[in-house]
Amino acid sequence: MGKPTGFKEFPRRAEPYREPAQRLLDYKEIYTAHDDKKLSTQGARCMDCGVPFCQSEHGCPVYNLIPEWNDLVYQGRWREALDRLHKTNNFPEFTGRVCPAPCEGACVLGINEPAVTIKNIENAIIDKGFENGWVQPNPPALRTGRKVAVVGSGPAGLAAAAQLNQAGHSVTVYEREDRIGGLLMYGIPNMKLEKDVVERRVNLLKAEGVEFVTNADIGGSGPNAIATDALLAQVDALCLATGATKARDLNIPGRAGDDVHFAMQFLTANTRSLLNSGLEDGNYISAKGKNVIVIGGGDTGTDCIATSLRHGCKSLVNFEIMARPPATRAGDNPWPLWPKIYREDYGHTEAQHVFGSDPRTYSISGKEFVRDENGRLLGIQTVEVDSRFQEIPGTLKFWEADLILLSMGFLGPEDYVVKPLALALDPRSNYKAAYKSFVTSNPKVFAAGDCRRGQSLVVRAIDEGRLVADAINKFLAA
Repeated sequence: MGKPTGFKEFPRRAEPYREPAQRLLDYKEIYTAHDDKKLSTQGARCMDCGVPFCQSEHGCPVYNLIPEWNDLVYQGRWREALDRLHKTNNFPEFTGRVCPAPCEGACVLGINEPAVTIKNIENAIIDKGFENGWVQPNPPALRTGRKVAVVGSGPAGLAAAAQLNQAGHSVTVYEREDRIGGLLMYGIPNMKLEKDVVERRVNLLKAEGVEFVTNADIGGSGPNAIATDALLAQVDALCLATGATKARDLNIPGRAGDDVHFAMQFLTANTRSLLNSGLEDGNYISAKGKNVIVIGGGDTGTDCIATSLRHGCKSLVNFEIMARPPATRAGDNPWPLWPKIYREDYGHTEAQHVFGSDPRTYSISGKEFVRDENGRLLGIQTVEVDSRFQEIPGTLKFWEADLILLSMGFLGPEDYVVKPLALALDPRSNYKAAYKSFVTSNPKVFAAGDCRRGQSLVVRAIDEGRLVADAINKFLAA
């Protein structure tokens, strides 16, 4: 694949982000324009490696045909590359922007050289497809007369809806928020995924016949509630793709009170206000002029860092309970497993630009949120921990903070959706449904994505959305 000697001739050259000084002034995407010539050269680095681990279970969860479209890009055959990409991935414009690229971690070239820039090439293929009008609605020729309801419009729900609609079923997607997209709309900030990119794909699905209902709280109790059992009675199958939205809390003394928020509360309010009014309505949690501490790393923690910087925070610290990762793979982390190494994401680079150093502090754990006699947040007491997360004596420290954001992952779905159906849950409180069958304890109800497997990647959600659609098809055909 690619040029036979390309991996020897050309070094890795990833597409750069916009300069921090520039991108910190807005909420536009951090990416720069694609360069066809440079991307062709990067495609040439793809080896004829015999067994392409990039598209194995260790690499791409949707089994993208990566060597094939790398080769097509090298040859300048972009339209064909797009066709190959769409064979396995419904939404490459999402994964090309927000996926951490486990494919690159499993790239055979990556054993002893920097991996092929697979993510850049994927993103460029789909962007060029939209720019040239190659991506068009493709409604099914026939309808089966069967109705399927999908609850949740994140990547799993949208992928399931797309596949089921292509099979000819009548699909309605229900979303409790005011906009379609779930995690893609409100969980990922504009800097990584501008919302017109999400809306563009949603509009395509609408043109293909998928129906969307917003402000629909399935199983809820408020004014927008729709009874789960009533919805189930109206359809031939129900697909649950509600995500894992129950945030992990930090239940230490001083937790009750203002100015300690879950990361998703912070990010969702910011994006909604940005879309509604350009932040003019003030309906968001502002970090402007505040000493901010983000507790928890990962992508969501980075997004909180980047958003706080754009607000104009006074200072910024990021706590991670884990030790700082090594610069290269450890002995127990061999290729082609995901490399657990030290990385600097876009938010960390921006923090260094503003404050002069990486905002992360490792091997640290919160002990108490400190408040004054009126309940106003003053900061947090912490201790350092060892490799077994045991406290190290004599390391108690106070950190000043006006705003603390909790980004420590998620514990599972909010199960009020399924309580009326008495669905079984697994030991981790997810909806109990086996991988590939995806059927719950009710044979008419299926579950996919984070609500079934727990918090994971967008690309894994797309994989489960595609597979649950296959399972529902078989159920409806029985």
